Amino acid sequence: MSAKITINFTVNGEAETREVDPSRMLLKFIREDLQLTGTKEGCEVGECGACMVLLDGKPVNSCLVPVAELDGKELITIEGLAKDGKLDPVQQAFIDHAATQCGYCTPGMIISARALLNRNPFPTDDDINEALSGNLCRCGAYKEIRQAVKDCAGK
Repeated sequence: MSAKITINFTVNGEAETREVDPSRMLLKFIREDLQLTGTKEGCEVGECGACMVLLDGKPVNSCLVPVAELDGKELITIEGLAKDGKLDPVQQAFIDHAATQCGYCTPGMIISARALLNRNPFPTDDDINEALSGNLCRCGAYKEIRQAVKDCAGK
């Protein structure tokens, strides 16, 4: 175990200061320390996308990021997308299109889709495919997922 360091960051709009083991992975920190369990633990090698979060607006596999990299940054998890009791349009579209199936990949898919729409509000099919290429759906709901993202264009 490494010597602990102090990090300052924002999580879902709230400023935080924590003492952490700098070598610990962000995924474990999010789930165990912050108690934000919407971020899922899948493969732990960055292949499935279940643990996707936004770090300074960019989608990252939290299973590959040491928690020390969180210092001075903004973290948004699936729990942070809803505002004032209203789901993010991507979250609502996933519900409307039954794009959730078992739901395990859903948080990571939604985070990847939100990141895409933040940088490109009117994505092409190729843009959507590329943005979601790091996320695996074991139920095969890709058609519904892509349609949900398309329906959020411009929102």
